[in-house]
Amino acid sequence: MATRDDTEVRAFVEEVEMGDWDGEPLDCETDKAWDAIHRCLSDGTLGSGRRLSPVDMAVLGGGHHHEGDDYIVAHLRAGEVAQVAAALDAVDENRMRQRYDRIDPTDYQGLLSDEDFGYTWYWFQQVGDFYRQAAAANRAVIFTVDQ
Repeated sequence: MATRDDTEVRAFVEEVEMGDWDGEPLDCETDKAWDAIHRCLSDGTLGSGRRLSPVDMAVLGGGHHHEGDDYIVAHLRAGEVAQVAAALDAVDENRMRQRYDRIDPTDYQGLLSDEDFGYTWYWFQQVGDFYRQAAAANRAVIFTVDQ
């Protein structure tokens, strides 16, 4: 939160991504599934930086620290991470599928299909595990994506 510009933000993110924090895994990949995951957990769009609900904040929510359109850096404070982790535990595959089926195909870069949903569900489970671990360690979370 103390970074002053995009250069400092990118340097901080690189330091976090390359760091070894006492042997603990501190990252969670989502490949391209972050898009569908966010849509399923929010209002179906890629709106970001909102705090509509804890699940809405899991991917693109919270504070944003990069001004460009080509790179997203969002963060959640440790207390918010605990709220998100608890909320994600309530999301089951059926609920996720119902939300997935409501994604507007004209607004989605992928191809909505059973295979894509399976891919989305797999990565969503990784995200849930990551949030539980981060909450247990009382850690903040940053989310980054190159567009």
